Amino acid sequence: MAIDRVVKLTLALGASVLMTQAYGSLDRVGDFALLDNEGEFHQISRYQHRKAVVMMSYHPSCNSIADSVSYLSELNTKFAGDDVEFLLLDSSGSDRALIDGLDLPLPALNDVGQLVSAALEIERSGEVIVFNPERLSLFYRGAANESLDSTLQALLAGSVSDTVSNAVAGCAIDYPMRDKLLADPPDYSTEVAPIVVDNCSECHRWGGAGPFALDSYTSLLGWSPMIREVLLNKRMPPMQVDPLIGHTKSAQYLSAETLQTLLHWMDAGAPRGENPVDPLELVPSEKIFEWELGEPDFIVQAPENEIASVGIQDYLYTEATLPFDRDVWVRAFQYNPGKETVLHHLMTFISPADEDFWGSEAENEISTRRFLGSFIPGNNPATVFDEGTGILIPKGHKLSLQFHYVTNGLATTDETSIGLYFYDEPPGRELLTKAVSPRFVIEPFEANHAMDASYEFDRPVVITSVRARMNFRGKKMKFAVEPAGGVMRDVLSIPAYNYGWQPHYHLSEALELGAGDRIHVRGAFDNSYSNPFNPDPSEEVTFGLESYDEMFTGYVTYYEK
Repeated sequence: MAIDRVVKLTLALGASVLMTQAYGSLDRVGDFALLDNEGEFHQISRYQHRKAVVMMSYHPSCNSIADSVSYLSELNTKFAGDDVEFLLLDSSGSDRALIDGLDLPLPALNDVGQLVSAALEIERSGEVIVFNPERLSLFYRGAANESLDSTLQALLAGSVSDTVSNAVAGCAIDYPMRDKLLADPPDYSTEVAPIVVDNCSECHRWGGAGPFALDSYTSLLGWSPMIREVLLNKRMPPMQVDPLIGHTKSAQYLSAETLQTLLHWMDAGAPRGENPVDPLELVPSEKIFEWELGEPDFIVQAPENEIASVGIQDYLYTEATLPFDRDVWVRAFQYNPGKETVLHHLMTFISPADEDFWGSEAENEISTRRFLGSFIPGNNPATVFDEGTGILIPKGHKLSLQFHYVTNGLATTDETSIGLYFYDEPPGRELLTKAVSPRFVIEPFEANHAMDASYEFDRPVVITSVRARMNFRGKKMKFAVEPAGGVMRDVLSIPAYNYGWQPHYHLSEALELGAGDRIHVRGAFDNSYSNPFNPDPSEEVTFGLESYDEMFTGYVTYYEK
């Protein structure tokens, strides 16, 4: 009986993440995030620089929806300049390309799996919700009509104190997968727990990089409100890219079907099931490190680093001298983190003896460097370069290391090492990294400072990987290629850049560029108070090398054909 009460209480808390509930005068909702039909990222809490977000449920098969869209578009024009954002929410769960092909007048958020629509309890196409993004409350819920117009006028005048509601006459929204999973919930042991084991347990275990362990049914239940929140606002899984632009195994995805299984299992009461086996209890709590490719040809031992128990840690720059009396070529490498609970990330460049970590990047907007790779929390297998390609370590060069640590309440010492695997003979092609890093000035409170930089290759190359680098005000970054005389096309997009996760994205299919072709690095900064990571939106921000500065650097790793 006690466990049953805990289950009911926990699930009630989880459901409140997005389900409306009474809270003072205005109804409350939780936060959520979706990509729109063009791959742009929208999160309700990231619109705090707006006075309101107007969002209407859309279903392409509903005959009456065209009039509602037209009316909403007219309001968008009427209230232009009044800090009101207008959006559509595709509650049908349609393919994004289908929605994009409809040439709608407003951005349409692609609610794949219908998870947000279901959590918001949207019942009909044409239903309008007006959010207060600062407090995650509702000014309005109802039809696209004169009542919506008058409510917007009232809230701009500061006089809306109760949620305005009225009936919607649009087409009913069906939720077939939700209804199916609520009627016949997924089995915990064979369907739900394996999702957590495959996608979460690497970090969320005792001694792992995650802030809490998911090591049993009870722990999963207890953390279910947090899990629901971070899945719906796309904080987790980390390192997400737009799944419809290029492909990389370095990114992490959860399919719509996987999300439906996990979240609707919670909606159904998180049944434990009859199977006595709990896969989460079988995950080893201690991770035993092994050199994946066998004993390395050379192990670089980084200097010991002391990490305080509490506080924000600045970047720590160190270097490792190398004893090689000749040029060596690296075919593979692997990081062995000393204390993965505190090691946030590590970047490694190959530098001349008299050069610091930043090298030519400090002075030049375009620079060519030897970038070995980076460490991030989670599973870090050995990186093996494509056959016939490698990283050159010239005689007399060193490794330049940038460590970033986070504190966890315990003072500790980190002793990270790097295993290097060499070619017996020089490979045919050298991997180099082009750093495209323009200079800029970001004005205070600017929510979308656009950036666009490019580099033209003077000879044919093959691009194998890319990496986005910004700091706290980074908003998004996209890589695109433009053939000489041709049409630009996107090849990888990070629509919601997160300073906390900075992987090197190894492309599943290498990109071949000819002489005269360009690589574009496009994106934006958010220097407004809508950015939860922004230390001070009132500051003017310029280029700099430290975390309290800003940078907009696209790293492009390639070899010449």
